[in-house]
Amino acid sequence: MDNKTNIVLIGPMGSGKTSIGRSLASKLNRDFFDSDFEIASKAGVDINHIFDVEGEEGFRNRETQKLKKLCKMSNIVIATGGGIVLRKENRELLSDSFVIYLSSNIKELVKRVASSKTRPLLQRSTDKEKTITDLLKKREHLYKKTADLIIENNENNYHITVNKIIQSISK
Repeated sequence: MDNKTNIVLIGPMGSGKTSIGRSLASKLNRDFFDSDFEIASKAGVDINHIFDVEGEEGFRNRETQKLKKLCKMSNIVIATGGGIVLRKENRELLSDSFVIYLSSNIKELVKRVASSKTRPLLQRSTDKEKTITDLLKKREHLYKKTADLIIENNENNYHITVNKIIQSISK
């Protein structure tokens, strides 16, 4: 991890960033922050409402501001929203952290988010698999370019993935 003190999890919706981040932070005795939760908490409304009122651009502005604040902290674990890598400014902010891309196959992602009501980019979709596939096509190269480490997370047991991460960062 060199001298990078924060660990940031990136990846598509449903890749397990929040669950794995929370568990990873606990095992490493660090504070955990979910950027989407932090945005919603500060706004006093859920992410869907922000998307409805401000659009994706308004949400992305809030996301960048929250990321700036979180990156000023140290020794924390951050789970980001799936679109955090879309802005160059965000990718530059992430360069000071140890970034882990949680990669999952389309089938697993669809299974994990199929019944979710908190995914604004899926709310209006009639074909969730196509929506997720299209998002991943647009973002995957950015996830890979931004990441210091890529971890496959197609496991149902998050503890296995957390242990893989801990083994990788301990080397």
